[in-house]
Amino acid sequence: MRIAKLEDLHADAGWRVHSFLKLTTDEGLIGWCEYNEQFGAGGVSELIRRFASVVVGMDPREVGLISAALHASSLLAAGGLNHQAVAAIENACFDVKAKALGVPVCALFGGPYRKQLPLYWSHCGSFRVWQRELFEEQLGRPPIRTLDDLTALGGEAAARGFGALKTNPLPIGADTRAFNPGFHIRPGFLDRMPDDRLLAGLRDVIAAFRAGAGPHVGVMLDLNFGQRPEGILRVARALEELNLAWLEFDLHDPDALAFIRRSARLPIASLETLHGQRAYRPYFQNESIDVAIVDVLWNGMLESVRIANLADVYEVDVAPHNFYGDLASLMSAQFCAAIPNFRIMEYEVDDVPWKSELVSHPPVIENGTLTLSMRPGWGAEVNEDAVRAHPPKGRARDRA
Repeated sequence: MRIAKLEDLHADAGWRVHSFLKLTTDEGLIGWCEYNEQFGAGGVSELIRRFASVVVGMDPREVGLISAALHASSLLAAGGLNHQAVAAIENACFDVKAKALGVPVCALFGGPYRKQLPLYWSHCGSFRVWQRELFEEQLGRPPIRTLDDLTALGGEAAARGFGALKTNPLPIGADTRAFNPGFHIRPGFLDRMPDDRLLAGLRDVIAAFRAGAGPHVGVMLDLNFGQRPEGILRVARALEELNLAWLEFDLHDPDALAFIRRSARLPIASLETLHGQRAYRPYFQNESIDVAIVDVLWNGMLESVRIANLADVYEVDVAPHNFYGDLASLMSAQFCAAIPNFRIMEYEVDDVPWKSELVSHPPVIENGTLTLSMRPGWGAEVNEDAVRAHPPKGRARDRA
């Protein structure tokens, strides 16, 4: 069996794009994966096309060799988009290999360790605030305008059985500003220091969710790159009494992260933006985090499992970074089932209604729990007709 062709496909997903890689073999067996094309200026698709010249003609079942060859060819520019392009090809190869053997991908790594995966509602309320026109006018979702709206949404998460929900700084409550510096060029995007007004707003938001979700649903806050260590610690101390399931943020300094973890009286989750186990290692050695977040689309299944195994050596749990489409959720679920130190899986509840049409078998979710697919490969094929029926729009199309 040889790799004959690589193709990339892209579908509109409202405020973003779902991107898919189709790997066709000379025997007609097809491998799929989802990847992300929308961080920074994009470019993953173009890199995949360039890497195709290396892998066409290779046996897709020799995933380790393919991965090593591609990483070797990009060694002088390791990480970043190169790493993500390699990960996509690797992930599509795993789909082929598992299908050829008639097993789910997790079985290639000794799984499944578990078949029922608890989920948390990611960006709970966040996208409804950030993309109001889409969610209110086009999708007909209830508006998020007040703290009472957040309380109602927390109640919905609890009623639907989610074990936890995660939100972000929102312009609701005592703070009327949207504060998420570091992502967009806008006034104040360099200001990574909270003031008392912002801290009061964060307390209002978390308290509102807590009031609706009740005491048994975890509430998480994700700051992304929005704060420096001093600001993160101030936020942690301001929220200590609200019993966060974890405080999440991105900080590329293992010493500073370890200091925050030692100083804060709540669990710390981080590292979703790292590539490769070598990047993760100093954070484990420094005891920097309670939960390591790993992106399977960025790292590839092989390296993601290696990272999780390394985390296990240091008694650290792992959660996947998964705010993408349904194929990505199936991929992340196979990762969760392939490791012993799984904590909880991220899942994007608020999404475009045609998301589930893009795959042949969407994830099966009931009472806040995903049932692992035992179909071969990732457990689904991409519905190419549905993808073509929803072409990317505007700037998203330019990135695809």
